[in-house]
Amino acid sequence: MTVADRDLMGGLAKGLAVIETFSPERQRQSIAEVAAATGLDRATARRCLLTLAHLGYADYDGKFFTLTPRVLRLGTACLATMPLPQLVQPLLDQVSDAIGESSSVSILDSDEIVYVARSAQKKVMSIALMPGSRLPAYCTSMGRVLLAALPEAEARTRLGAAPLPRRTAHTLTEPEELMAELARVRTDGYAVIDQEVEIGLRSIAVPLVTARRVTVAAVNLGLPVRGEPIEALAERYLPALLDVQARMRDILR
Repeated sequence: MTVADRDLMGGLAKGLAVIETFSPERQRQSIAEVAAATGLDRATARRCLLTLAHLGYADYDGKFFTLTPRVLRLGTACLATMPLPQLVQPLLDQVSDAIGESSSVSILDSDEIVYVARSAQKKVMSIALMPGSRLPAYCTSMGRVLLAALPEAEARTRLGAAPLPRRTAHTLTEPEELMAELARVRTDGYAVIDQEVEIGLRSIAVPLVTARRVTVAAVNLGLPVRGEPIEALAERYLPALLDVQARMRDILR
């Protein structure tokens, strides 16, 4: 969609850019840090931050700004208008109850996955995951399933040319290695991750597709490392995920 510059609200765009600079790694930021992250001048960054604080979307202690839970209204409003979470939640609850492991559904947003539904059985990550949580796509099972569904050139663009951050000693970071892994995922129809996001965590994911074979999301199971070979994960857990995939394909007609 092409929109003329005169029809755009520059202030709104700058405010959203400021909000997007906050992350689990940058929960508290100064005006200078936000200005550097957004490319805005300090005066503009300051006005955006003070406006967010005035409206209740941020707290300010005189030096640092932090986002408040009010920001969740923006994401919650979006999730509330999406049918996918409501459609898939009963299936997630069923598979998690039957297997005793946590399951999640996510969508792809640029180079990250965004959780849209989750059924938690036990905590297997150090961070709390919930709808709206984000993780890098390149080192997550759902992310690799979603990247594999893209045209190869687009997946390569999203990965970039430089090595990606190494979250653990097991993380694949080289773009060519990741592209080879995406090719395998594309062929096999599922992705398995072995402690690439966090030590002690494994996961297996499959795509959620429409009746026309269009990938719209991914579903996974998060599993603690129990000493069994990684190859055993597919044999044990893939049938349950494929059942969710098949049932969602009928729903997503």
